[in-house]
Amino acid sequence: MSESDSEQKPEMALDEFAPGEGALPESVAEDKTAGDLAPVFDVPVSISAVLGRASVSVAQLLQLNQGSVLELDRKVGEAIDIYVNNRLVARGEVVIVDERLGVTMTEIIKDGDAAA
Repeated sequence: MSESDSEQKPEMALDEFAPGEGALPESVAEDKTAGDLAPVFDVPVSISAVLGRASVSVAQLLQLNQGSVLELDRKVGEAIDIYVNNRLVARGEVVIVDERLGVTMTEIIKDGDAAA
């Protein structure tokens, strides 16, 4: 044990703080706009559109070759999942845009709705 570990630090309990203590005043919180997010506009994020998933054994994986078909857990026409930084944020449909694949978002997932 180091000296700093042996020193007793006072423990704080949540009930020691008054309700709303440390929160922004209501007048400041209400004045926030999308422009206030400008400092994070250039932060890169990773977006993934997941068509489906499959589980196979290593033996089955080794048997795959060019032309093999891997069956996914989704049906044709079923919505795909859209993830931002590995977090489910939306569901959508695959579309073609100028000979490239794209995704149209059809449902935005709110916190707690991801299990649906």
